[in-house]
Amino acid sequence: LSILGVPGLGEPGPLEDVVIDRYFIPKICLREVQMGDFIRYHYNGTFKDGKKFDSSYDRGTTVAGVVGVGRLITGMDRGLQGMCVNERRHLIVPPHLGYGSIGVAGLIPPDATLYFDVVMLDIWNKKDQLQVTTLARPQRCNRTVESSDFVRYHYNGTLLDGTPFDSSYSKASTYDTYVGTGWLIKGMDQGLLGMCAGEKRSIIIPPFLAYGEKGYGTVIPPQASLVFSVLLVDFHNPKDGITLPLHGAGGFSGCSYSRNQTYNTYIGKGFIIPGMDQGLQGVCMGERRRVVVPPHLAYGENGAGDKIPGSAVLQFDVHIIDFHNPEDPVEIQTLFRPQDCNLPPRHRDFVRYHYNCSLLDGTRLFSSHDYEKPQEVTLGTHRVIEGLNTGLLNMCVGERRVLIVPPHLGHGESGARGVPGSAVLRFEVELVSLEEGVPEGYLFIWHGEPPTNLFEQMDLNKDGEIPAEEFSTFIKTQVTEGKGRLMPSSDPEKVIADMFRNQDRNQDGKISPEELKLKTDEDQEKIHEEL
Repeated sequence: LSILGVPGLGEPGPLEDVVIDRYFIPKICLREVQMGDFIRYHYNGTFKDGKKFDSSYDRGTTVAGVVGVGRLITGMDRGLQGMCVNERRHLIVPPHLGYGSIGVAGLIPPDATLYFDVVMLDIWNKKDQLQVTTLARPQRCNRTVESSDFVRYHYNGTLLDGTPFDSSYSKASTYDTYVGTGWLIKGMDQGLLGMCAGEKRSIIIPPFLAYGEKGYGTVIPPQASLVFSVLLVDFHNPKDGITLPLHGAGGFSGCSYSRNQTYNTYIGKGFIIPGMDQGLQGVCMGERRRVVVPPHLAYGENGAGDKIPGSAVLQFDVHIIDFHNPEDPVEIQTLFRPQDCNLPPRHRDFVRYHYNCSLLDGTRLFSSHDYEKPQEVTLGTHRVIEGLNTGLLNMCVGERRVLIVPPHLGHGESGARGVPGSAVLRFEVELVSLEEGVPEGYLFIWHGEPPTNLFEQMDLNKDGEIPAEEFSTFIKTQVTEGKGRLMPSSDPEKVIADMFRNQDRNQDGKISPEELKLKTDEDQEKIHEEL
């Protein structure tokens, strides 16, 4: 014993049995060596004087064998029983339990007492089964791995003594393969079955379900039990379609939220991955939906960029803000319409109206109530979006409507200040007042025939020319007497000034008889007599 670095006991007499010193015992011992077990171990063998006669370390390979079947010397058979993985023992084997009076020619002399320093590395038995321990499992698990599924998982792989041999984490890439098709060792094929996406497992695989007698390269020795710590990232089957596991309310966050911008696209035109094309079919306005897309309906084996790995199952949490078809018209809903409605507005009429404008999800954009007076516009002059112009036509004063305006009749794909691109808009509109307009290109029309000798009547002081003051006074008198009307405007003085500028063709500040012409004199159109 003194040779082994333990207190000497003097000169003992002949040993009757193996002397065992368990000088290191691991805190956790899940299994002890029993008769008939297969084991793997390292050892150094010396004589009493410390001379080494054999070492598995020197050969660079562990020893594998079966305990208790006569393949080992009797002293080693006895000395290894009860050992745990990673336990270390000193063994003293007397000659009659070693190589006896014969020894081993050239290596071990007759009647030699043998000293062994042993570390146990692996224990298994032919009756062993796969050992699967669930370390963590998601609360929701709608589906588990089945044979023929394609899986993506991370793993750390060690031998039973804790020696690492491989890790997907060190490669910064999942291990991707099919289950049950012979691409994996049998133990891993079995150990992955029944797993949920996001589940963590410890899988201990005996050698006959792993790499067996041959081992694998230089990292996995023959007859090695393997321990895998596995995290299943996702899985799918090549026959899978999309799945929609979640409908209804709930808080979502993700890429479009971080950009603070909706994702806008057409459905069914190949602009998005096929799985999302399918997953958005049938959604309602405001609906929240989770769409799980297998890789063959997403980005396939190659993935996309640095963020989507190959063969990845994708999960989209989607909130539908709005949708429309490029052929959609303005949707008009009448909330209130007065009974005495004789003259609804037409193109070129001047209207005043109040409105509230929002997105379909209720996000408020604009309101005329934020200002001191209603909005004003001449219909058909392209001063408001086409959809709003359409929605104001044929309204009665006092009528209230809700208008749903698709983007091609609103602000289009580009949007506008405060309006997102491709946004469907909702207007609540109330018509406040209406003034009958004039035809396009006209600033003033007479209700009947224009005055005869028009120039003489405009030339109030009869000096042969019409300055701006005389022109303005004449037009205002015609309007006051109900003989004609100006183009509706919030600034009639500007309309009259524009009329005078049109007639003052040489821009000398006065109209001559040669300059004054009716519009019918210019374009030969006699629909109206006007200036």
